[in-house]
Amino acid sequence: MSVTEKFATMEYGPAPEDPKESLQWLDRRNRRFGHFIGGSWQPPREGRYFDTVDPSTGEKIAEVAQGSAADVGAAVKSARGALRAWQGLSPHSRARFLYALARQVQKHSRRLAVLETIDNGKPIRESRDIDIPLVARHFYYHAGWAQLLEREFPDHQACGVVGQIIPWNFPLLMLAWKIAPALATGNTVVLKPAEYTPLTALAFAEICEEVGLPKGVVNIVTGDGSTGEALVSHADIDKIAFTGSTEVGRAIRRATSASHKKLSLELGGKSPFVIFQDADLDSAVEGLVDGIWFNQGQVCCAGSRLLIQESIAEKLTRKLQMRMSTLRIGAPLDKAIDIGAIIARVQLDRIERLVKQGVEEGATCWQPEVVMPSRGLYYKPTLLSNVHPSSLVAQEEIFGPVLAAMTFRTPKEAVELANNTVYGLASSVWSESVNVALQTAAQIKAGVVWVNSTNLFDAACGFGGYRESGFGREGGREGLREYLEPVWFRKAPALPKVRTKRTEEAEVANPGIDRTVKLYIGGKQARPDSGYSLEVRGRNGKLLGESPIGNRKDIRNAVEAARKAESWAKTTAHNRAQVLYYMAENLSQRAAEITSRLSSAVGKRQASEEVQLGIERLFSYAAWADKFDGAVHNPPFRNIAIAMNEALGAVGVVCPTEAPLLGFLSLVLPLITAGNAVVAVPSEKYPLITGDLYQVFETSDLPGGVVNIVPGRASELLKVLAEHDDLDAVWCYGDSELCTSAKALSTGNLKQVWTNEGREIDFFDANQGEGPFYLEHAYQVKNIWVPYGE
Repeated sequence: MSVTEKFATMEYGPAPEDPKESLQWLDRRNRRFGHFIGGSWQPPREGRYFDTVDPSTGEKIAEVAQGSAADVGAAVKSARGALRAWQGLSPHSRARFLYALARQVQKHSRRLAVLETIDNGKPIRESRDIDIPLVARHFYYHAGWAQLLEREFPDHQACGVVGQIIPWNFPLLMLAWKIAPALATGNTVVLKPAEYTPLTALAFAEICEEVGLPKGVVNIVTGDGSTGEALVSHADIDKIAFTGSTEVGRAIRRATSASHKKLSLELGGKSPFVIFQDADLDSAVEGLVDGIWFNQGQVCCAGSRLLIQESIAEKLTRKLQMRMSTLRIGAPLDKAIDIGAIIARVQLDRIERLVKQGVEEGATCWQPEVVMPSRGLYYKPTLLSNVHPSSLVAQEEIFGPVLAAMTFRTPKEAVELANNTVYGLASSVWSESVNVALQTAAQIKAGVVWVNSTNLFDAACGFGGYRESGFGREGGREGLREYLEPVWFRKAPALPKVRTKRTEEAEVANPGIDRTVKLYIGGKQARPDSGYSLEVRGRNGKLLGESPIGNRKDIRNAVEAARKAESWAKTTAHNRAQVLYYMAENLSQRAAEITSRLSSAVGKRQASEEVQLGIERLFSYAAWADKFDGAVHNPPFRNIAIAMNEALGAVGVVCPTEAPLLGFLSLVLPLITAGNAVVAVPSEKYPLITGDLYQVFETSDLPGGVVNIVPGRASELLKVLAEHDDLDAVWCYGDSELCTSAKALSTGNLKQVWTNEGREIDFFDANQGEGPFYLEHAYQVKNIWVPYGE
């Protein structure tokens, strides 16, 4: 028999990993775990425990404490008590603790990998070769940031006590993603691991003991969803970081809206896997195996939507089915296994239900003839072809080893299909043409794009989503910023509640009014749909003119105009800078008359300051336009990762009351500098500034629709903006009540919301009123991974 024949007939025998060390570790703790609070192990205050189960066998592994509100309260108190001392350490001291955690993870790497596999059901090869090395990498990487923090982030401080909630699909890795940057920036932590997979988090708590981490810096409280709710709602938490489902993310957004808690959400996905006709099909198939069957498809960024160019669809499908037939399903501790166990019965039932519904909607289901284990929770790798783009299996996250395939003809159609989802977490593009690959990558709305590769992660490269995949980033410099805030912002006093005195409404056509302005939509003046306006009076009560009252229809028209102006984001940064310089030039030419009119509302001195600082602010953002660049990361793979700053899209802005011109410019300018289009609600105190602004815009080559202005009552128009599903973000400056509304009403499409948290920002101070702090919120970072070399 030839070597080729022998190779073709080889059968894989079992290669079991010895779990002895991990089982002995469990036995030494009597297979019962309390919470880790204040550096010690504590039993649950209500005395309740729950079982954690091996999904590959259904056998009980250990008993774990069920956390209550009292347990969470004790952990938060412990974290708060440890905060000052932890922040009082030198950067070098904190760096050494993170380094020690990294080294200890490496020392216990095999035991941690086995424990992860037993608790989670993922193949040991994945735990051993991917998860645990990345855990150590994150602590090493952030040890470096701890050392450099004061130099790289001057005048910033930690958020404080951070509540972190992690999922069950990458238990220890998600812990590292969250705890490492939190500790590096001087925060203390209360972390709740997933109910299904708490064991490696508890093993990490023991590592914290081993390295002598100060008591209370890291606290681990186990439990179910009610424990997470108690953590989210605790009044003494300064930030919440959550990874999990979009549904729960919405609930957390609502629960935190009335607080000043900083929030980052990494949520679900329905990632496209795009294969063009010139791709290396064999490599693409191997990428698919990693993209959808890695961790049984229980991955938020899994390439679960296969988009194939029509000309290669049949050929690729045959190759894919052949490869699927070689996948091995079985006991996760077997090193020869490709696909392990599904985490829980409820998840397996969900996968089966969604596949059945997909077939009922017209999809063709194909599964290989592979041997399935006799016990445990398993599901065959599944290919659903002929899937309609609107089908449930093409739109809803299945979170299992199920691939939904559809075809496209042109690159344009591929992008349309890729973006035909409410999510925007990750994507993968396969083509031998660098032009096709990078052009497609730039157009896909996702936080991560892998070119001719998939599922690559590194601590230096930010990870996070667009749209309903959440906001905020994990990893990299941008991930570090999630745990920091400018000192001045944290110390800013509460903004006094402003109650604008309402005057009687009058018909727009009412004669005898000195000055009446209109809305500004799509580069044109427009009458308000309501047909009503409000009197605007000066400081002495004199009638200055009338301002239109915008309504829902006006906002709708403005958002449509903003969407049509998306080409603004594609213009070069140099061209955007030039337009901003033109705006400064035209504002300067009209400075005297604008100052004169504005002074009747705010006084001569403030009016003069607003106009002169407005000109300076225009120059400042023109300067920033072509200098606020991304970065190129060099992760430890044969890839570079291009971190691109991209515009958010269409953004609603509620401007401050007290600085009608400067407040408007301070919020709108960073957004349009970044390439966004804006729908702005100007100051209720002096909305007549609209008339001066649109004259400046019209003479400065600003494309129509980039800035749209709808005057009216802020609280009413904010509600429309926040609930509008075609806006990508809302910026809101106002009192606490207004800021709370902005966050609470925005949960529909989970748009990004940035507010002043009800604090008083001094827009006349350049340190507070302009610069990178604003630009960082005006962009979102997309990481494009590109392979290179041989």
